[in-house]
Amino acid sequence: MPLRSAAGRAVLAGLLTAGSLLAACSSDSTSTGAQPERLPVLGIKHNAPTSPADTLPDPVPSFRLTNQLGQVITNQTFAGKVYVTDFFFATCPSICPKMQSELLRVYKQFEGNPNVLFLSHTIDPAHDSIPVLRDYAERLGIQDASRWHFATASHDTIFALAKAYMTAAQVDKTVQGGFAHSGAFALIDSKRRIRGVYDGMEKDQVDQLIKDLPLLLKEEQLETAPAAK
Repeated sequence: MPLRSAAGRAVLAGLLTAGSLLAACSSDSTSTGAQPERLPVLGIKHNAPTSPADTLPDPVPSFRLTNQLGQVITNQTFAGKVYVTDFFFATCPSICPKMQSELLRVYKQFEGNPNVLFLSHTIDPAHDSIPVLRDYAERLGIQDASRWHFATASHDTIFALAKAYMTAAQVDKTVQGGFAHSGAFALIDSKRRIRGVYDGMEKDQVDQLIKDLPLLLKEEQLETAPAAK
């Protein structure tokens, strides 16, 4: 289960207390001891259930972003894939270097698997232009933008997506760098559902993400196998 450590739970609890995060959590109702282990389904339930079976949180909303190559990316870019997402900015003087180092560790672990993608959103679009994002990606050693997108959009779009991904980001002129954000990584399945939230500043949380990804990939494989027959 994601956010198992005391540190991870404290991060999420702090966000809830501060009012930066409004989220509902629901376990997948198909999880039983007789079935393969499944990750929970997390997220926000905006609308009233349409049926007794309609209990899961809403999927990640539709988005339209621009990546480090100037390419438009949407939900369709990630169709049939699972992906890990976070929020950062290139001039971040505090948690971003550690976060991206940890996310790079996840990327390298699954670099050979084309079904695992990565999406990092800048929360400083005024500074983080496409050339800045491209340089940032290249300095991390990311040459294939189709596997790890560093994306930009308007502040309103990015901050709304941060809430949808169960993380927090906002302008805050009282802190160094001018932005406050959490270090959360979110794991998203091919149905645009959040399947885990992890504290990117905690090695044990990132280790858990690395362990959870194969579980999600196995689930995805089992679900698509009947359709392939």
